[in-house]
Amino acid sequence: MAGGVWGWGRARGGPLGALTLTALAEGIRASRGQPLGPPDTGPEPEPELEPVVEPRRAACIPRAGSEKERGGSGQEKRQRHGGFIRSPPLAQTARRSQEEGALEDLALYTAACLEEAGFAGTQATALTLSSALEARGERLEDQVHGLVRGLLAQVPSLAEGRPRRAALRVLSALALEHSRDVVCALLPSSLPPDRVAAELWRSLSRNQRVNGQVLVQLLWALKGLAGSQSEALAATRALGEMLAVSGCVGATRGFYPHLLLALVTQLHELARSTCPPDTPKAWAPSHPGPPHSHASCTVEALKALLAGDGSRMVVTCMEQAGGWRRLVGAHTHLEGVLLLASAMVAHADHHLRGLFADLLPRLRSAHDTQRLTAMAFFTGLLQSRPTARLLPEEVILERLCAWQGDPEPTVRWLGLLGLGHLALNRGKVRHVSTLLPALLGALAESDARLVGAALGALRRVLLRPRAPVRLLSAELGPRLPPLLDDARESVRASAVGLLGSLVRRGRGGLRVGLRGPLRKLVLQSLVPLLLRLSDPSRDTAESSEWTLARCDQALRWGLLEEVVTVAHYDSPEALSRICQRLVQWYPSHVPSFLSQTQGYLRSPQKPLRRAAAVLIGFLVHHSSPRCVNQDLLDSLFQDLGQLQSDPEPAVGAAAHVSTQQVALLAQAQHHLCRRCRPGLLRLPRLRRCHAHPARPRPVYGDSPFQPRSLAGRWDCSGLG
Repeated sequence: MAGGVWGWGRARGGPLGALTLTALAEGIRASRGQPLGPPDTGPEPEPELEPVVEPRRAACIPRAGSEKERGGSGQEKRQRHGGFIRSPPLAQTARRSQEEGALEDLALYTAACLEEAGFAGTQATALTLSSALEARGERLEDQVHGLVRGLLAQVPSLAEGRPRRAALRVLSALALEHSRDVVCALLPSSLPPDRVAAELWRSLSRNQRVNGQVLVQLLWALKGLAGSQSEALAATRALGEMLAVSGCVGATRGFYPHLLLALVTQLHELARSTCPPDTPKAWAPSHPGPPHSHASCTVEALKALLAGDGSRMVVTCMEQAGGWRRLVGAHTHLEGVLLLASAMVAHADHHLRGLFADLLPRLRSAHDTQRLTAMAFFTGLLQSRPTARLLPEEVILERLCAWQGDPEPTVRWLGLLGLGHLALNRGKVRHVSTLLPALLGALAESDARLVGAALGALRRVLLRPRAPVRLLSAELGPRLPPLLDDARESVRASAVGLLGSLVRRGRGGLRVGLRGPLRKLVLQSLVPLLLRLSDPSRDTAESSEWTLARCDQALRWGLLEEVVTVAHYDSPEALSRICQRLVQWYPSHVPSFLSQTQGYLRSPQKPLRRAAAVLIGFLVHHSSPRCVNQDLLDSLFQDLGQLQSDPEPAVGAAAHVSTQQVALLAQAQHHLCRRCRPGLLRLPRLRRCHAHPARPRPVYGDSPFQPRSLAGRWDCSGLG
């Protein structure tokens, strides 16, 4: 078939340089009448390079029919340049005939070497090509580039089988001695994607003698230390083609962590690019992205690198968690890096030591993308206890605390996550005096990510043995209640969850009645927890239910059923029973409960306004006239009266019913004062005024809450 190509090219009068060396050799054999099959199986001749070393002398040897075959016209003569034959200017016709003879001899010898199987043939070809190219007296890089360009031009025209395999063998032979030049010559054809270039990259990947060298050169190009961003993108696509070949990942042994970090950093570069050429803005986890997306090609190369090394579970975990989608996002890339690190900790721990070692110098890189990506990986790998032990704990803690002073919020966020992982990995909490101030100080940050990371790290501290519960309760007393009402949903949910974890760890002290800071914190948080059961945020509502269940268990209220009923069915009956118990057990805290609830009457969220009105009604209904002073009743009466004109009908109706309860309590208080003798301060038998016949029970109509399961319509007329 190669001979046919040779004859077709001559018949059309096309330039001989359009053919590869292999096709040229086949054509020379056909023109000389030699069979196109394999050569004689005799011993391989020594690589006599006289015709190549002295091309002019070799070109002077006459060849039968050469003028006839070449047309005899001066305008149709050719010149050899860069290992390929191209149509030259007229001024260079004097050198053509001399160079053609050398090229024929070189092509014949190359084809003979390519017939040999195994590494010997490739090695002999490489030596021959190198010697011949050096003998040309021109720059070797230009010669190799010319050969590669010729292969790119003519591989599509070669038939499948021996001609194409021989041409690809020439590429492998060149890469064996000149891998850098071959990579530099092929990279321009990889961007935009080219089918022939992809085939050549895959052929290099299948050659076990060459693929390692080529991968190293692509790694250097990907890092962009000596090239442009376009060169790095082309190297990424070439890596994707090579790594997709089965068995090629084994050639990355020794620089696997370096290559993985380079690919992840390249994704960060693409995500942060101001004008990415084709990076998708929205990318579904199961979708590979646009056909020629640089980001999707990088992700596919990363997947191939992980899967080829036996870490297919890492790929699966990333797909299930949406990690690939986060990796290509401009604002979510570091989250994707954290997910990737977590997946590797769980399913690819054999690479963690190498990754950890390669990360350390990158933590001080001057390039933001390299530094932030390394920080995210460093933070995620701290989840592995063996990996974290590679450095002394004091060194890691000092580095993470130093990040808290960085002006970049992202760096502080990563440091807080690392502190949480560090606390979770240790058998007991150490260096509390250094760890806690950094976490507690982050609770005042304006960035929700930092506050959430600090709350999560504090929960991890509570999970360890000998956790400082009393110290944390005292420190969180003034800091945690404001976070329960934070405008950011994630912060509210995390703060409520931290309170539940604190109560669970300190339940022993609460059960024996210790009046410490934790008990004060729980009583201070009861009203927000009850109202947050109807929070529009599902996470906050569920976290409030879980925390109230922990409080019920620790304080032995026996109200778990009522809490669950209020949370899932919005039951006024269950809420009435809760308020009755709270008023009975904590009568001195009733004014505080009412004052806290009063603040929610101005909430911008409709469910909270209505829930606050209902809670005030039941608290007032079950309270003693002596428990609430007149000033508080006047304030409640005024606010509830204003709430009756709320644009939401359900809120206005609930405020109307609660206003009546406040008026009845004020009336009962007035009658009580008239019956009391001067100087009498205590009326012990009026402690439970909820059964007073002059104060009818509140009846609230349809609930405006959005129930999270079966909804019910409740009425309080049957309360006893």
